[in-house]
Amino acid sequence: MSAVPESDSKRSTVNRLSAENVTLAYDQRVIAEQLSVEIPDNSFTVIVGPNACGKSTLLRALSRMLKPSGGRVLLDGQVIQSMPARKVARTLGLLPQSSLAPDGITVAALVGRGRYPHQGLLRQWSAEDERVVQESMRQTGVAELADRYVDELSGGQRQRVWIAMALAQQTPLLLLDEPTTYLDIQHQIDVLDLCAELHETQGRTLVAVLHDLNHAARYATHLVALRGGEVIAEGAPNDIVTAELVEQVFGLRCQVIDDPETGTPLVVPASRKARAERITAAS
Repeated sequence: MSAVPESDSKRSTVNRLSAENVTLAYDQRVIAEQLSVEIPDNSFTVIVGPNACGKSTLLRALSRMLKPSGGRVLLDGQVIQSMPARKVARTLGLLPQSSLAPDGITVAALVGRGRYPHQGLLRQWSAEDERVVQESMRQTGVAELADRYVDELSGGQRQRVWIAMALAQQTPLLLLDEPTTYLDIQHQIDVLDLCAELHETQGRTLVAVLHDLNHAARYATHLVALRGGEVIAEGAPNDIVTAELVEQVFGLRCQVIDDPETGTPLVVPASRKARAERITAAS
């Protein structure tokens, strides 16, 4: 049997998406410095942390929406900023935190925009495009809204339409910034179940920012905990989610027990009285 070429061997050990020593800033306001994150291939990675810790900023950098002022983001071994936009769009899809639909656009037309990276000068709308759009709407529960105008929908319905558009892009990597925003608890679980299914049955690599730590611990295969633009811990939820970590990252006193449904970590905040007593004792 012939030996694996050194270049192929090295490539097989490198994950497709990573940030290397990046400095992330808006104008002169630095959000993170020397931040490095590697997204495991075929994982469902969830980024958690308190407000303003850099979660969404990191996701924007990973998706090429924000150029690091230092360091680099790599996609398939290339600096993402140097890659053609269409090539990136065929590999990596993004559901941003807030999106605005054009006036007067229907649900089906908006979801259909997810197929644009697959179009070209000679390639027009195809039966495959139509099939993917219909399937994406079905998976997100918006098929019956296909002919409705997006601006007529509720916040939760619009969120599911945007997720359908991201699915229609059919990228092997999918980044989602707070995908459960505006959704009631039933639809939050539906969306996260869908994400888990995309990861498990289609082998997609997903990266999501979530605020709910218990949802993150239940669904993630890899968890990244940020605070102040720094990675405090990362790994499988069962390996890293402890009461000490939650207090360090979120400043919340709690217990961590086994979720009776899944066996994953379940964060139970201390009672108001217990937290008040601790504050009094510390003062």
